[in-house]
Amino acid sequence: MPPTMSGASAEPSVMTCLNRIFQAEMAGIHRYLYFSFMIMGHSRIPIQKWFRAQAAESMDHAVEVGEKITALGGHPKLEPSMVDEPRQHSLDEILELSLRHEIEALELYKELVGLAGNDIALE
Repeated sequence: MPPTMSGASAEPSVMTCLNRIFQAEMAGIHRYLYFSFMIMGHSRIPIQKWFRAQAAESMDHAVEVGEKITALGGHPKLEPSMVDEPRQHSLDEILELSLRHEIEALELYKELVGLAGNDIALE
């Protein structure tokens, strides 16, 4: 039976998952902001704006997850996640790295939903 969040602090596996999500979202801020600087060429402006919007979205998610961690009695981890730097900074490579990051983050969120059990607020 999956753990629930009925007590003042979360189960260790839930807190671990939340912290991994927090780190992924913090890495997303760095990744997308950096990518916004590295886009060159005729389509730079709309793509740059899109990457900056993604960085802002990652920040919103990091704030929400950080608040959930502290509400459950934990501390968001400040250990940085690894951010892959593109070798050639081509748009294709940057988008491929972005897609990989999003898939990894989605898997973490799916893991959290599985751990949430009957806790609708956490889910």
